[in-house]
Amino acid sequence: MAGERAFIPLRIAVLTSSDSRTEENDTSGKLLVQRLTDAGHILHDKRIVRDDIYLIREALSIWIADPHCSVVLSTGGTGVTGRDGTPEAAAVLFDKTIDGFGEMFRVLSYEQIKTSTLQSRALAGVANGTYIFCLPGSPSACATGWDTLISAQLDYRTRPCNLAELMPRLLER
Repeated sequence: MAGERAFIPLRIAVLTSSDSRTEENDTSGKLLVQRLTDAGHILHDKRIVRDDIYLIREALSIWIADPHCSVVLSTGGTGVTGRDGTPEAAAVLFDKTIDGFGEMFRVLSYEQIKTSTLQSRALAGVANGTYIFCLPGSPSACATGWDTLISAQLDYRTRPCNLAELMPRLLER
């Protein structure tokens, strides 16, 4: 149809923060990889790191310094226990926080897990022109985040607006 936008595939990295997940049992990471590739995006890289804020921050820093990586999807480490440090690892890297992501994620999550959503510290932001989305570690939470929020915002065809179309302007000063 005339006037319709064409899909623009993005290069997306996936990070799993966990002390117990391996490539064999990383169901959340695999779900995100499957969802992003099914949508037509390109897997830039995938890693699993221990629940350690410095290892998480190191992985994120490598990707945000890479001009070919447009988005990072992180899963795990967003709870409130002592080992949950993904928000602390990511937030200091953000140039801008996308507050609405965490707010909307918890609203949508409430429909599934009721008040347990209060334990989620899901968040998103922009760091050096790269979008970072930090999701809880459960496959259900990753599906909720991707299916209801992230996928449409990373699709250039989404109207009235989307995050993908803003990418050329993220590094404006």
